[in-house]
Amino acid sequence: MKPILILPLLLTATTLRAELKLPAIFGDHMVLQQKQADPVWGWDTPGTQVTVTFAGQTKTAQADAAGKWSLKLDPMPANATPATLTIQGTTKREITDVLIGEVWVCSGQSNMQWQVNQSWDGDLEIKSSKFPQLRLISVPQKGTQEPQYDFAGAWAPSTPETVGDFSAVGFYYGRLLHQILGVPVGLIDNAWGGSAAEAWVRRDLLEQDPRFQRLMENTRKTENATGDPAAVEKFKADQADYQQKVEAAKNGGPPAGKPPIPPPGPPSPGWLAGNARPGNIYNGALLPIIGYGIKGAIWYQGESNATRAAEYGDLFPFMITNWRKDWGQGDFPFYWVQLADFKAGQPQPGESDWAELRESQTKTQSAIPNGGQAVIVDLGEAADIHPRDKRDVAERLARWALVKDYGQSGVYRSPEYKSVTFVNGQAEITIDLFGSGKLRAHDTAELKGFAICGEDKKWAWAEAKFTGQGTIQVSAKAVPSPTAVRYAWADNPDCNITSAEGLPLTPFRTDAFPRLTEPKP
Repeated sequence: MKPILILPLLLTATTLRAELKLPAIFGDHMVLQQKQADPVWGWDTPGTQVTVTFAGQTKTAQADAAGKWSLKLDPMPANATPATLTIQGTTKREITDVLIGEVWVCSGQSNMQWQVNQSWDGDLEIKSSKFPQLRLISVPQKGTQEPQYDFAGAWAPSTPETVGDFSAVGFYYGRLLHQILGVPVGLIDNAWGGSAAEAWVRRDLLEQDPRFQRLMENTRKTENATGDPAAVEKFKADQADYQQKVEAAKNGGPPAGKPPIPPPGPPSPGWLAGNARPGNIYNGALLPIIGYGIKGAIWYQGESNATRAAEYGDLFPFMITNWRKDWGQGDFPFYWVQLADFKAGQPQPGESDWAELRESQTKTQSAIPNGGQAVIVDLGEAADIHPRDKRDVAERLARWALVKDYGQSGVYRSPEYKSVTFVNGQAEITIDLFGSGKLRAHDTAELKGFAICGEDKKWAWAEAKFTGQGTIQVSAKAVPSPTAVRYAWADNPDCNITSAEGLPLTPFRTDAFPRLTEPKP
């Protein structure tokens, strides 16, 4: 009787395995990247020959021992006529309404995740969002140390019913490219609010690089402490000690005038599957789409790394390099948004972790090829870390792509500091205009945002004036012999210099003083 009982089980297992399977990134309404050899992959019974037919070409591949197969289509020009991609293996699958055009990944934290229905004029944008050749897909937020190769999601054309919950920056960016270039556009949104940059990087690479030794040591400590009863008890003891110090400070006791630092809480078990653990988002929300044919990526993140801005100067370009290498498409375009202005104004010039994070973002332009940033230090909101103006953000990102990748003419890069000389108690600043005609002061004739210091490193607000198309003279009566200048160096700077096209002057400093966020011994 045993053979009779076992045979149905074997047949059932074989039947379940003998089926062609595709990841969700390949589905009805998708957009394939034009003018490059786009990969197509999936799973089938080991040894099965799989045939893909599309747009007059036929390609074949064989499923390996693990059942994985992959192939590449020949490069194709943009095509707005819906076509069907047929895949034949142990079973047959037809993917309908496929277009060919431009594909962009939209990543980062909450300001990239921020939805169309939450942005300014979101109600009107949704009503006017019917663009059949603009296609959208979102990757669910999944944090894990285990590599994921698929996700639950589907492509959909842009309509009032599909756009509201999609990334506002992503939608406005893609719509602009679609309207100007006249080709289909596909947008892949995998942003995760509050995420830290290290979660978007392969963990094994972080472990191998000595620059991130402190980061990974702290990671392992947190992992070991998560759910540890001893860690919980230690936190309770530290909390009690903290409360005693608070009461002592109130009564003039030590440390009088200086509030004690509250103890960090024991890590939550949720942290293990969250958006800050190194490698988590790479495995859960990025890996499932890596390899899909894209033009490039746009990125809006940094708020969660601001207290480690100095480290971000290494981490951010490291992340971009990791993505490009694993994607296998060379140095594809990667454009990011610099942090907006946020938090209370600064009555006196001084240090700022947000300013240091912006500096790390600016320097990344020199650290990697084919990258660039959109400066939005004029678009933030003091009381809200999520500024509602996402359309201007997207337009500044789109300028980079239109000029650098699509041959359009125009100014795409914000003015940046180039050099300084100190003569007769004044600083002469030279600005690189990157093709703009001149600088201008926005809103008022007074040039705002400058601070200056001497050898004593005591900063004072400064007066400034234009002395040429790309030159600014800065001085302060309180600093007769200046040695350094800073512009827009604050969490929420009061600054107003832009290019003729309205692109803000990039925040900068001429000094190399130790940074607030440099790791302490």
